[in-house]
Amino acid sequence: MRPDMASGTKAAEWWRGAVIYQVYPRSFADSNGDGIGDLPGITAKLDYVASLGVDGIWLSPFFTSPMKDFGYDISDYRDVDPIFGTLADFDRLLDRAHQLGLKVLVDQVYSHTSDQHAWFRESRSSRDNAKADWYVWADAKPDGSPPTNWQSVFYGPCWTWDARRGQYYLHNFLPCQPNLNAHNPEVQEALLATARFWLDRGVDGFRLDAINFSMHDPNLTDNPPVAPGVGKRTRPFDFQHHFHNQSHSDIPKFLERVRRLLDTYGARFTVAEVGGEQADREMKLFTQGPERLNSAYGFNFLYADRLTTELIHSTIELWPGEPGEGWPSWAFSNHDAPRVVSRWLEGRDRDAFARQAMLLLIALRGNIFLYQGEELGLPQADVPFERLQDPEAILNWPETLGRDGARTPMPWQASAPEAGFSKAEPWLPIDRAHLPLAVDCQEADPTSLLHLTRRLIALRKAHPALRTGTIRPVDVPPPLLAFERAEGELLCVFNLGEHPVDWPVPPGWRVIEQVGSALHPLSGWIAERVR
Repeated sequence: MRPDMASGTKAAEWWRGAVIYQVYPRSFADSNGDGIGDLPGITAKLDYVASLGVDGIWLSPFFTSPMKDFGYDISDYRDVDPIFGTLADFDRLLDRAHQLGLKVLVDQVYSHTSDQHAWFRESRSSRDNAKADWYVWADAKPDGSPPTNWQSVFYGPCWTWDARRGQYYLHNFLPCQPNLNAHNPEVQEALLATARFWLDRGVDGFRLDAINFSMHDPNLTDNPPVAPGVGKRTRPFDFQHHFHNQSHSDIPKFLERVRRLLDTYGARFTVAEVGGEQADREMKLFTQGPERLNSAYGFNFLYADRLTTELIHSTIELWPGEPGEGWPSWAFSNHDAPRVVSRWLEGRDRDAFARQAMLLLIALRGNIFLYQGEELGLPQADVPFERLQDPEAILNWPETLGRDGARTPMPWQASAPEAGFSKAEPWLPIDRAHLPLAVDCQEADPTSLLHLTRRLIALRKAHPALRTGTIRPVDVPPPLLAFERAEGELLCVFNLGEHPVDWPVPPGWRVIEQVGSALHPLSGWIAERVR
């Protein structure tokens, strides 16, 4: 490793405070007319992504997969699924992104594979094969029932019976997604070899999917129940505390191995996806000190039903910037959560809310992830039941919004067939409500959210206070939200309420960016201290 690429240098910390644009490959751009987005389609649209001013892109999985969970059920970690293209297509995408100054992050799914993966096929074949202990297997209880009471995220029990071995295997998600046994050193070596494969191709880092599900309690201790009346219960998963099917204390040791590997490649970046009731603790644990991951991807906002001052303040307080503390990442929308302008809108003006939400996201301390279409203010799409694809949405319909409504194709041209996404009927339908928000419409309107987003990202880049500075809440009358960045260098104020608030810009400050009108509802501004 060259001295100028050491992990502690400023050059190696390109990611600190970065804006990363999430691309969901199935729904971004279709180049071959089969109705499914692909890698050449993404490559053709990278100039648009670069025009936003973002630092890089995160590609959701494009690896070989049966697509039961749309790519998060991987059957070959080291190849591209034919629906997305080829390894050569990926290399061309990577080269073009780098030419445009964009970093490229790819998903790594270390907690589970597809049941079609060669590793699992061998593991299930007998109890004494070379990979017999690569997945989590356990005997039935004397009455034939599963080994523990653990419940999976999507369906029911975490355990599925396999007659080949005469045992149950663990799956925290779908039954076709068996959990790897990451306690096994051989499994860890295989996962690290997968990371090397993509690092050698030139990727700039990884998002580690569901990493807190990667290790279980080997003693197979039952999970305790959640007290009656606590939280919303739409799945068996919601009835228990998930202390033993995930979140084992050895996970940070494995993450240290991941970090050591990436450091040998220089300026690379790792961000963990960490959800669940222990997420706040685990985000900090997985990023603690210089030996673990660079950042953790929080769900504090993604799963919040409402935008409130309490939500923002409580999240700010989690990351006070103490010595040895890691670095957070935030998102308001992604492929797993209903789009923010639908989730937090509460019947108000959609365009005004989208502008306020974008200003707030840009002003937060940490990395920020911008989900494709968020820069357009896309609402959650309406997908009729007969067109649903997501297994979670189908199983829980109509109790949850599901994930399909956040995964519909990107609208590029309002008047083009299928909004310019494809020449064929797409895998999920285009919501007609998205057409007036298409890229071509907003490019032609200098007052659009798209142009505002570019301006706000440029503002964040121009002000180190926004990119990497400290954050401190400011006491203001409700329903105002206010915080300072970089020890009072910038002041950020938002009206999250339904009525105007008389709170003028304090003396000694000059507004440098504003959405809405002077602290009317759905407004906000950023001011700098006058020197």
